Order: sequence, then C-alpha cells, then structure tokens
Amino acid sequence: MKFIDEITLSVKAGNGGDGVVRWLQQRGNPRGGPAGGNGGRGASVYARAVRDINVLSKYRGNNSFVGENGGAGGKSSQHGKNGENLYINLPVGSIITNTTTGESFELLNDGQEERMVAGGYGGLGNEHFKSSINVVPKQWTPGKPGEEADFYIELALIADAGFIGLPNAGKSSLLNAVTQAGAKVGGYQFTTLDPNLGDFYGYILADIPGIIEGASEGKGLGHKFLKHVTRTRVLVHCISFESVDPVADYRIIRNELISYNKELGDKKEILVLTKSDLVDENKQKEVYKRLSKETKDNILTISILDDSLVKEFSDTLTKLLKNS
Repeated sequence: MKFIDEITLSVKAGNGGDGVVRWLQQRGNPRGGPAGGNGGRGASVYARAVRDINVLSKYRGNNSFVGENGGAGGKSSQHGKNGENLYINLPVGSIITNTTTGESFELLNDGQEERMVAGGYGGLGNEHFKSSINVVPKQWTPGKPGEEADFYIELALIADAGFIGLPNAGKSSLLNAVTQAGAKVGGYQFTTLDPNLGDFYGYILADIPGIIEGASEGKGLGHKFLKHVTRTRVLVHCISFESVDPVADYRIIRNELISYNKELGDKKEILVLTKSDLVDENKQKEVYKRLSKETKDNILTISILDDSLVKEFSDTLTKLLKNS
C-alpha cells in the first residue's frame, strides 16, 4: 500500500430530521391536541487520532464522508432519532485544515477526537407551537442542513528519534539493526521513498527518506519529508564512511534543516558514522577528528555487522531519549 501523507477529504454532517404535524389520538376524541414531535439531530463528523501512519492510504479512492441524517419526529410527541456520529480515523500527527475557512487543528495524542463538522438541528413539531392563543397549531419546521467542508489533511510524523542524512547513508540498515523494522535497503540512492517506523524499547524511531542539498527549497523529496523531522525529539544524523567528504555531507544536512526550520538546529543530535567496516582505523580516526570540530554532540562510529557498536549506539540513544 503506497504511503500517503497528504490528502483532501470531503466531509458532510447529517441533516436534522423534520418536525411533524400530528394529533393526539384518544378514544372519543380522534383529533386531540397537538402531538407532533421534533426531528432528531443529524450526525456530526469527528476526526479521531490513531497510531497508524498508513491509514490515509485507505481514503485515496474513497475520500467522501457523509454523516447519518436525523430521523423525523413522530406521533405522540416522539422525538426523532439522532444520527449516529461518524468518526474518521486519521494518523497521530495529522494537521487538519478547513480549506474554506482556513481554520486548522492538530491530532497529537492517540485517541484524541475533534469535531470537523456539526450535524444539523432537528426541526420543530407542531406540539412546540402550542399556546393559549394557538391551541391547534399546524406549524412545523424542517431540519437544518448539516455543515459540510473540504479538509486538507497533512501528516507530520511524531517520533522520538528521526534518522536523517543524505541518500544511502545507512539509515534504514541502522533502523533494522536496532528495531528489526524490516525496512528496504539497497546499494543505490533513494531506496527509502516513504518513512519507516520501528519500536525501540517503547520509543518510536523514524527513518526519514534521504535529504539532498536544496531540499529546503523543494529539490529532491524536498518539503515532503523535511516536515517529518520537525516533530522528532532527537536527530540521528547518519554519515557514511564511504563519502568523499563527510564534513561537507554534515554541513549540507545541517544547512537544509536550519533553512527549513531554525528550531531544528537546536534539537539534540547523535552523529553516527556508518559503514565503519569499509574503512581502516586510521580513516575512522581522521574523519572523527574532522567532524569533532563541527559539533559538540555525540559522535559514534558504527557497523551493523558489529554487535558491540550497535549496542553502544543503542545505549547512547536510550540515555539521550530518557533525558530529553
């Protein structure tokens, strides 16, 4: 199923039921006083947050939602049935914007519910109009239409740590090593086209698709995935030892993050030098020394083939997440 992180939904609440004209039926008095009930209220439509980043994909071919109408009033002063409220499941992290009014809200917590459109009020039956000067009212009112609107849904992932870096920097391999996420890996750029998630001792890790120079201006995957970095607590910045210039790689990603959102430059970071098994120890020391001049954050070397290095990374990340 193709990952979708933005979609427009057409949403309509239920109409209110009509009020009715009815008369009290009594033996010997076939047409007693007014007894027409009010109509029921139409269903409102709510957004409900769920922990499923793929749920938007289910709406790609069916993006219209209509709430149940309220029932008409009945005889003997019976109120019409209210429409059953409709709930649309949306991923935690969704930003929901009414395309007409521009009003928006966010779903930040699992199970959070927010009303998108309100159901129409039910109409009034003739019993409502009874008075001392209107003893046989024949008035009634129709139900009010439910609200309707188009909503633009944009998902910005909420993760405890986000794996970032240039394409083919070893992000997916590292995620698989510490979470068994099963993310696709390959020896070519842009293997990851959609974010991958993994469970790390109860923490959520997100492998963000490769960022390139100019991403903050929309190049490559551009803003489409930079937005997913904004809500991560910790950044895991991966740089491959295969790189011709690791320092330049680091500067490119840092520049793109800050150009997109200055606050990203202040996030806690682990700089991970990946694929250390491909270079000798002297090369490792030289790259480590150069990058140490660029950042005061944690710098780790790692090879997914070395369990001790993977454990060192896991311990460092765990400590950082607990303290952030």
